[in-house]
Amino acid sequence: MTMRLSGFFAGILIFMAGMSPGLTRGQDDPESRDQTQAPGQPQTADDAAYTSISVFTRALELIRQDYVDENKISFHDLTYGAMRGMLGALDPHSQFMDPDDFKGMQDDTKSQFGGLGVVVSAKDGNLIVVTPMEDTPGFKAGLLPGDQILKINGESAEKMELGDAIAKLRGDPGEKVTLTILRPSTKEIKDFTMERAIIKVPSVKDAHILGPEIAGDYKVGYLRITQFNEPTAADLSKRLDELEGQGMQALIIDLRYNPGGLLNSAVDVCGQFVPPHTMVVSTEGRMPSQKRNYWTSDTGKEHPDYPIAILVNGSSASGAEIVAGALKDLGRAILVGETTFGKGSVQSVMQLPDGSALRLTTAKYYTPSHQVIHEHGVTPNIHATLTPDEERLLLLSRRDDLLTDDDRKDLAGFRDPQLDRAVDALKGVMIYAERTGQKTVSIKGRKPDTATLQ
Repeated sequence: MTMRLSGFFAGILIFMAGMSPGLTRGQDDPESRDQTQAPGQPQTADDAAYTSISVFTRALELIRQDYVDENKISFHDLTYGAMRGMLGALDPHSQFMDPDDFKGMQDDTKSQFGGLGVVVSAKDGNLIVVTPMEDTPGFKAGLLPGDQILKINGESAEKMELGDAIAKLRGDPGEKVTLTILRPSTKEIKDFTMERAIIKVPSVKDAHILGPEIAGDYKVGYLRITQFNEPTAADLSKRLDELEGQGMQALIIDLRYNPGGLLNSAVDVCGQFVPPHTMVVSTEGRMPSQKRNYWTSDTGKEHPDYPIAILVNGSSASGAEIVAGALKDLGRAILVGETTFGKGSVQSVMQLPDGSALRLTTAKYYTPSHQVIHEHGVTPNIHATLTPDEERLLLLSRRDDLLTDDDRKDLAGFRDPQLDRAVDALKGVMIYAERTGQKTVSIKGRKPDTATLQ
C-alpha cells in the first residue's frame, strides 16, 4: 500500500510541477504569469522532496487505515485538507480555494457579492475586522475596525482559517448571520446579528468644499475613497472636475478605513495627480518575473497641481497604502493620521485542474523610494491619532440616514481632529506660497523626480 500511495502522490506532484496552470486576475493581482520553479534551484539537506513525500504518504496511509470515522478519509477530503493546511502555514494571505471559494473570489472583483460587507484579516491567530464597508450590513450594525470575531453563528473562530471565515460570512442574501465580537477598546463581548445583502460598493463619496468653520477663507475640497474597484478612477475624475469648477484651491483625500482593492485602479488614481508615465509602485519576489514597475498612463487627464493632504489610519490597507505611499514619495501629498495597516503583498491566483485554486503570495509592494509596505505600513508626515470615542463618532457621522436622536446628541459639536490637522497643513502650504509669490495651482503639474524614480 505504501508504494502504491507513494507512486500516486509522486505522480500528482510531477504532473502539477510540469503543467502550466491557468492564472486568474484577482484583487491586488498585478498580472497573470506562470509561477513554475526555476530550474537548478539548490535544495537543502532538510528539503529533500521525496523524503518529505514519503513522510506525507505514510501519514496518509495511517489515516486511511486507522482513523475512526471512515466518512472523513476520502482522498478528496484528505487532499483538500492537506492543501488548506499547507497554504495556511505560509502566511495569512495565502490560501487554498475549493471550486466554490474560487468562484466567490471571482465575484469579488465585480464589486458585487452577497455578504455582510466586512473586511477581515488574520492577526496573531485571531480574526480581526479591518473595516466595515460603508452602507453595508456590517457598517449599519455598528461593527468597528479592530473588533475581534470570537464566533460566527455560534461556531468558535479561534484558529479558524481566513478563507473559511470569509466563506462563512458570505452566502445568500436575506440570510442572517450572528457574530460574537470582542471590542478591545472596552473589553466588551457582544453579539451582532446581521442580514446578508448584495454588496454594491460606491467608491468615491462625500465630495464637497469644506465650510468656512473648518477651512476659513480657503476653498479646500474633501472626498473619500472607500475602496479601489474598476470605476474608481473615472468616478474620482468626475468629482474632481466638479470641485475644481467650484474654485477648489486644495484637496483632502480620505483613505481611512479603505481596505484596498484592484491594483490597476490604485495606479489609475495616482495618475490623476502625477504626470503621465510616472512610476508609482513596484513589486519584487523570488522569481525574476515578479519584478515589475507600474507606471501611470501616458494618456491620463491632468488636473491642476493644487496642494493635497491624504488622511490615513491603521485600517488603510493594500491599494490605499499604494496610493498614499506613492503620492508621499513623489512629493505630491502630505500624509496625515496614523501608520497604515501594512498589507503590501501580491497574491497570484493559480487555477488547478479540478476548478480549485491556489492564492499564493508571490511578491511584495514597494513605494517609489523602494520602501516596503508589507508588515511596515506607510508612515504619515504628520502623526495624528483619534481616541476610541473620537473614532466611534467619526464612523457614526458617516451613518447620517441611520442616526438616532441619542446619536445626534453625541455628534453635536464633534470635530474630526485628523481632518483639522490636514486643513491646517494645507493652509500653511497656501499661506507660504502666497507670501513667497509662488502659484498654488500649476496646470502643467510637477515634473517627476528622476532621482526618485530610478
